[in-house]
Parts: sequence; structure tokens; C-alpha cells
Amino acid sequence: MCVTAVESRPAGVLGTSPGHRPFGARVMAFVALTKPRIIELLLITTVPVMFLAERGVPSLWLVLVTCFGGYLSAGGANALNMYIDRDIDALMDRTAQRPLVTGMVSPRECLVFGITLGVVSTLFFGLLVNWLSAALSLGALLFYVVVYTMLLKRRTTQNIVWGGIAGCMPVLIGWSSVKNEVSWAAVILFLVIFFWTPPHYWPLSMKVKDDYARVGVPMLPVVAGNRAVARQIVVYSWVMVAVSLLLTPLGYTGWFYTAVALVSGGWWLWEAHALNARAKSGVTGAKLKEMRLFHWSITYVSLLFVAVAVDPFLR
Repeated sequence: MCVTAVESRPAGVLGTSPGHRPFGARVMAFVALTKPRIIELLLITTVPVMFLAERGVPSLWLVLVTCFGGYLSAGGANALNMYIDRDIDALMDRTAQRPLVTGMVSPRECLVFGITLGVVSTLFFGLLVNWLSAALSLGALLFYVVVYTMLLKRRTTQNIVWGGIAGCMPVLIGWSSVKNEVSWAAVILFLVIFFWTPPHYWPLSMKVKDDYARVGVPMLPVVAGNRAVARQIVVYSWVMVAVSLLLTPLGYTGWFYTAVALVSGGWWLWEAHALNARAKSGVTGAKLKEMRLFHWSITYVSLLFVAVAVDPFLR
């Protein structure tokens, strides 16, 4: 599906002029360009994998530099995403306060900031961690900016499915930072996040689908409707839980991780099927309760990866 570009209000629509941009507010605006809350979730999937790769406690210095490098790289990708999407951000309620829309940061400043973070993060990883991690980090940035934001987001309902690959990369980066290689354990956890991303994001898209429809972004709930989305959520959820259980028979984890994966995965499936039942019965609005699964999805991935970190100490 091809989607035409939309005409937007220019950056600065809320009246912020260059002469009225306090220094403190400007600093916070540049921080906001990196989307810190999203990066928190990325780090949750990076650090536990380092514990699993080390089979114990990794070097504190390595953890710190890997996390900081990951923040710089993801922050650069997020800033470039905002630069590219500034036209539609100005029209969507959920993005109307972003720095480029309010005029707190100019498009040129955002572009330079994003590119600088990308270059610095790549060199940072290469010089202080290893060049494999640097390559994976740069690959994640380019995939998010070019493949997801520029090519997929406005053209296909599969945008978040394949675009989510960028969000899976911190798993590989965490493993490679310790081992300077990628193993099957890292690949399995990569796939867990890959299959987790659509059923994590689609409930939020169901909630704000009017925003996406307004700007012509074909998120699945806009094009297919709640019933079709809920069915897809159930399918991806089952595959995700099944993949998460592969670590134990392959010898990478033990009883603790397995127990957490079974209990948290079982609860996820319960919520996914409940959402599907509500959608099938025609429930809409607040009674659909789609955000219950969205919020649980964050708890689920946190519990699962904490178990990844703890499991080596209990074997």
C-alpha cells in the first residue's frame, strides 16, 4: 500500500521563536529527541543478555560503556526519526509536543544532532567495546531510520513487524559486547523481541488509530480493524511464548528462567485471548481495554529478561 505525503503545519507551530528558547528548556528538548523512555526498554534487553553471556557478573565497566553507547546510538536513531516524521508529528495528538513541532529545536539542529550521535556511538562502541558491537549498533540505527521510518512506516501494514528488527538488535549487541560473537542464545532472544514487538505495539495503535488514520500511516488497526488485529496479536503471542521456551532445551537456561517464561507467558496469552474475545464481540472504546495488554507487555519483557540475568546464578 502506498500512502501519499501529508501537508503539515510547520515546525514551531506552538509559537516558540529562536528568541524565546530558555537554555534549560533547550537542553531538555535535545534529551527528548532521544526518546529516553523507549531507550530504557532497550537497555532492559541489553544488560541481562550480558549476564547470560558471561554466565555470571560481567565487567561493570563493560556494562556501563555498552549501555552508554547503546543510548547514544538509539538516541541518534530516534532524533533522525523525528526529523523525518516532523510533518506528521505536527498533526498527531500524541506527538504534538515533540521538540521539532513546538520549535524548541530546529530541523537542521535535529538532523545534525542525530547524525553526530550516530557517528559518535559507532566510534565509541568500536574503540571501547568491539567493532562487531559497533557494526550491529550502526546497523540498528540505519535499519530504524532508513528501512522503518523512510521505507515501511507510510507504505505498509507490516511496518512495525519488520521495522521492529531495529529494536531487537540490543540483544545481539549485549551478547557481542561480552563474547565478540553472536550465539544461538542471542538469536533466540532476538526472535523473542521480534515476535513480541507487534503484539506490544498494536494495542497502542488500536488506542490511537485515529491519529494514524489522520496522517495516512497504515498501521494495522487503521487498515484492518480491531478484530483482525486481535487475531494477529494472538498468533504472534503464541509464537513469542514458544520461542522464549527454546532456551532451556538448548541448554542456555535452567529451571528459574523456564518457570518465569511459563508463568509470564501464560498470563500474556490469557490477556491476548481476552482482548481477542472482546474484539470479536464488537466491543469498542474504553471497554475494549486494549491498553491492558500494552502495559502487561512491558512488564512481561522486563520479567523475562530479569530471569535471563538471574538464571545463571541458580544453575
